[in-house]
Amino acid sequence: AFAVRVVSEGAEDETELPVLQKSEKSRTISKIVRELKGIVFVIQSQSNSFHSKRAEDLKRDILKQAVDLGKELPTVLLIHQINRHEGAWTILPLMRDFSVTYGRNSSWIFFCEEDTRIQVVKLLETLRRFDKSKEWFLGKALYDEESTIIHHYAFAENPTVFKFPDFAAGWALSIPLVNKLAKKLKSEPLKSDFTIDLKHEIALYIWQKGEGPHLTPVPEFCTDDVNSYKVDHCATTFSNFLPLCGEPVNKEDVFVAVKTCRKFHGDRIPVVKQTWEREAALIEYYSDYADISIPTIDLGVPNTDRGHCGKTFAILERFLNHTSPSTPWLVVVDDDTLISIFRLRKLLSCYDPKEPVFLGERYGYGLGTGGYSYITGGGGMVFSRTAVQKLLASKCRCYSMDAPDDMVLGMCFSGLGIPITHSPLFHQARPMDYPKDYLSHQIPVSFHKHWNIDPVKVYFTWLAPNTEESPNGKHVGYNREDL
Repeated sequence: AFAVRVVSEGAEDETELPVLQKSEKSRTISKIVRELKGIVFVIQSQSNSFHSKRAEDLKRDILKQAVDLGKELPTVLLIHQINRHEGAWTILPLMRDFSVTYGRNSSWIFFCEEDTRIQVVKLLETLRRFDKSKEWFLGKALYDEESTIIHHYAFAENPTVFKFPDFAAGWALSIPLVNKLAKKLKSEPLKSDFTIDLKHEIALYIWQKGEGPHLTPVPEFCTDDVNSYKVDHCATTFSNFLPLCGEPVNKEDVFVAVKTCRKFHGDRIPVVKQTWEREAALIEYYSDYADISIPTIDLGVPNTDRGHCGKTFAILERFLNHTSPSTPWLVVVDDDTLISIFRLRKLLSCYDPKEPVFLGERYGYGLGTGGYSYITGGGGMVFSRTAVQKLLASKCRCYSMDAPDDMVLGMCFSGLGIPITHSPLFHQARPMDYPKDYLSHQIPVSFHKHWNIDPVKVYFTWLAPNTEESPNGKHVGYNREDL
């Protein structure tokens, strides 16, 4: 205070000013360090080697930024290392542990994905705007423009009113809210059987039909590319819209199996042939009827109206026994799946086929009380040959021919201790079933269903190789806003 008075009164000796600035800076850094220690960072990581390395890299970056600020380090947790919960990735089962472990000495739990990039000082400045003694649910807000099946048609009259967080931008819960959720979970265990879109379901649970807080939008939580000119104000950014780890895998390294049946030969198969079939070097169509004009292969498995477990396991057997052992990857899709094999080959460059990889869009069943995760079939299921070998060497099989194949596969792999590997680039539904802002930071690999859309138009708008990607240099495109 004395130094401030001397300088303000015009004293000739201003040598104390740098001392003041130094002490002010020291106090500021000390405050930042204290606040930083009050944040628990939770990276929504996965145990696959590619993903775990990316999560570890992010953890190191957060801790390095902390070291540059002072000696006190924040807690950084990786979800896949919290092994007590099969459903740890669904977050809510962890709330009681978070409350017990961090409920007294922390201020915020900050969640992020492995490709979220964090400016720690800006994050602290952002969180400082919110009273940490109150219940806060913070994030970048997404909303449905029309009611959608993946959200069980929630808020059908006006779906735009309900906001949920874009996990890629990071999202935060204040400790008072964590403690409240933990108390609720203790008295009322999770009831939902299925986890389909986690970000929406968490927001619904926190909202509690109006009794809990809505999501508060935070403009500093961003999903713009880390190198974009737009990100000066951002505490978080995003990287890797489509991962690429070297050269894309060869066309001949990907075997594509299309599940179909006789009644769809006339309308769905022509769409495949007009769109993505040309991207696949190795492709077979499996049906209940051998049609030489396509051609389809009859596996001797009758078509079923519900699940297709018998057919899918027959495809796995055929892949293992009737394709080249040097083909490392199998993709199983429905006849109404729209997929970019070109982008998939880029994505697969990041995975080791010597590992048992089961890749796609992850759903969960009964994870609040045990249960298992699975790859939902419509968006496409990708298997390494190693995964297929381990699966078929086990005794796990369909409990009925019409059992849901994707759920049985999830149950089998869970029993074998082989983790599901999630990629948000696979989609079980159509582009219009997802918020535009969510898709804006993706280069998608697949969509599913032909219902109320022009599937050829959707393919060329969202999935077709661009001019640079296309081998003949031709590009057919549409405006995404039209869809």
